[in-house]
Amino acid sequence: MIKMLTRRTCIQYDVTLFQTPKHRERKGHKQVYRTTIQAGSREQCLQETFSQFNVTDRIPPNYKGRFLSTWDIVLIDEGRGGQYYFQLQPGGWFPINRIILFNR
Repeated sequence: MIKMLTRRTCIQYDVTLFQTPKHRERKGHKQVYRTTIQAGSREQCLQETFSQFNVTDRIPPNYKGRFLSTWDIVLIDEGRGGQYYFQLQPGGWFPINRIILFNR
């Protein structure tokens, strides 16, 4: 009973993926996809996002980007809870302050 009361439920996270036109570039990110991911925490959301977009059978049919790789950015929008940017770097996901998008 206590386990049921203290267990955190899964919530829907609004996730946006940003990638550069060329693999492993550090500048010039553009939005490539937006979806919702169900997870219990931001960390779990990042893990689920990585596994969904790096396993061929799990990639959505309308996804036009490439596999997630180093220097790609994920935005987790929690509405009133705030927006959180994470960049995939060697060693895992690291929070970043903001992203500068270039419209060309």
